[in-house]
Amino acid sequence: MIDNHSNNEETQRTVRPQQVLERTARPNLEPMQMQMAQHQQQAAGKTCPYCGAVNEPEAMFCAQCGQPISKTICPHCGAEIDPDADFCESCHHYIKKDVCSFCGSHLSGNEAYCPECGSPRGGIVCPTCHTLNEFAFCKKCGTALTEEARMMVKQLQMNPDYQELLEIVRDYSKLENALPYNSERDIVREQMSAKLRERVLTLLAKDEGVEIPVIPKVESKRMTRDELEEQKAVKIKMLSAILDKLAVAPTSAPVKARNYAMASKPVGVRLAWVCNYKHAMHSSPCGCAKPHMGGKWVVLGKNSTDEIKDDK
Repeated sequence: MIDNHSNNEETQRTVRPQQVLERTARPNLEPMQMQMAQHQQQAAGKTCPYCGAVNEPEAMFCAQCGQPISKTICPHCGAEIDPDADFCESCHHYIKKDVCSFCGSHLSGNEAYCPECGSPRGGIVCPTCHTLNEFAFCKKCGTALTEEARMMVKQLQMNPDYQELLEIVRDYSKLENALPYNSERDIVREQMSAKLRERVLTLLAKDEGVEIPVIPKVESKRMTRDELEEQKAVKIKMLSAILDKLAVAPTSAPVKARNYAMASKPVGVRLAWVCNYKHAMHSSPCGCAKPHMGGKWVVLGKNSTDEIKDDK
């Protein structure tokens, strides 16, 4: 007679090792299956580094989030650039042959002049500083070079925020040119000059028969260096707030974004352009490869030009 208890023990001894083997082998298969799935996924298309969506192998932009997922080559220097960039920051050339760099209109690629704005494909020499430009505003002095650019400036001049900006810039420029007191001696000298002026004007008035002349006092606008720097700091803070309001919002048209930014730049204060593309500081959006991602003007302090990543 066969002992059932002995059979059960034998069965457990024979089955248990196989079960242990299966349990130990299964976890090792899962990473392999995951790797195989990833390889198959990569072979099937491009994975977007921004959102993780899988795109067609030849896709330049992600179908899910619209971000560029491939690189293209600059036709001038061979540098890698994003497919939606219209300017190469390596060799500083405009690269879109089918888009007018001055107005953004479509080109067939063979025109010597843009059929929409009439601008020459070879660039425009600035009448103010004689710099050759590929864009509607001079990258060096900011002069509007096309009719559309001049109209854009006129439209902005009617904007209340822009009008306030110009007023603050004028006040700041006066402070920049103001001569502060350097010492107590400067204050005493100015007081003595004011008394001498009053005495001379009084004598002249009496010579003309005025017994009790009234001499208007001239209020001095001079201040100490600390007071001057304090007032300039206040104006810079006000300038920054207005420049934030006039910041370029993300758009689909690089040329339009670049032109608006240049039109909104006030004259009389040192500014730099900070782009949303790389958060780099340029002397203007003319040196940015993707101004359509947005950006803004910021006020530069003294001796801060070293921070500019530029198109020089």
